[in-house]
Amino acid sequence: MKGQGAVNNVKNRFDKTETVPFWENDYDYEEIKTKTEFIKVHAKTIVNQVKSIDLPFIQSLNPYQGCEHGCSYCYARPTHEYWSLNAGVDFERKILYKPDAPALLEKYFQKKNYIPNPISFSGNTDCYQPAERKFMLTRQLLEVCLKYKHPLTIITKNALLLRDLDILKKLREDNLVAVALSITTLDEETRRVLEPRTSSAANKLRAMKVLSENDIPVFGMIAPIIPAINSHEIFALAEQFHLNGAFGFASTMVRLNDVVEPIFIEWAKTHYPDRADKILNQIRCLHEGNLGSKIPKERMKGSGILADSFHQSIKIAKDKFFPNFVFPELNKNSFSISKSQQLTLF
Repeated sequence: MKGQGAVNNVKNRFDKTETVPFWENDYDYEEIKTKTEFIKVHAKTIVNQVKSIDLPFIQSLNPYQGCEHGCSYCYARPTHEYWSLNAGVDFERKILYKPDAPALLEKYFQKKNYIPNPISFSGNTDCYQPAERKFMLTRQLLEVCLKYKHPLTIITKNALLLRDLDILKKLREDNLVAVALSITTLDEETRRVLEPRTSSAANKLRAMKVLSENDIPVFGMIAPIIPAINSHEIFALAEQFHLNGAFGFASTMVRLNDVVEPIFIEWAKTHYPDRADKILNQIRCLHEGNLGSKIPKERMKGSGILADSFHQSIKIAKDKFFPNFVFPELNKNSFSISKSQQLTLF
């Protein structure tokens, strides 16, 4: 289906039963091609404490579960199974949204003895996925952060964030925000099948330039690097980041854990039948013979000769375009709840 990453649904590992067709015509293709369904959920909390030593942040939030972007490699897919949904097509077509997110964030900031640390928007699924046009939860969350002068970072594959440039500029005045734009490939044909509902590379690079021109710290992400698909673009992507005002870039290696593995395998065989085996075998070379890894520090970087060659390319690109790359330290000292405290007197 156009605009869909996963080729099909796969069995939910928590389900005891599975429905399979007797023959191909048993599939209800009209049902599969339904529009995205939005499901309201009432979360009890919105900020997650991140304990992984692989990640550079300790707090994150996700106003949406599931993601319309449809990235075939997405590590967040298995989380949909906890909702009795499927990590394949369901992950892209049944989006859970949290209308209470702004109120929950404000309540979190008002906790007694709360010590502010930057919150990463999109620790799991993209906060600027297409659903954001309808629900505007990310914009409301940014307004809460601006109200309390709380620092945050954003990572997204969508140029939609320029809609909120007015708030981002105000956050920047107090050094409260930094943005990462994830651009996996410069090739539009590859993007359309790899991550079909993300913004085009051209639009994301344009957004990067706009952010830079408005003095908003922005850096690039090549996430993930996939052998035989985009691994040859490391240098070209780094150059584009440099030309469009990024202060640096970071990267991760592809990893196919749990149910992501069969989803990606089917995707590779469907879209790249001529080199699917090559892609999969080279991914195995990154993870000691496996398609994924759960080993801290190794799982996002890979290991072995092939991983080392990619790391060499990354180092050369960084030395060439970003020799003085330092991630900006955001302001944690302006955080204040004094306004809300005053209001409680009346």
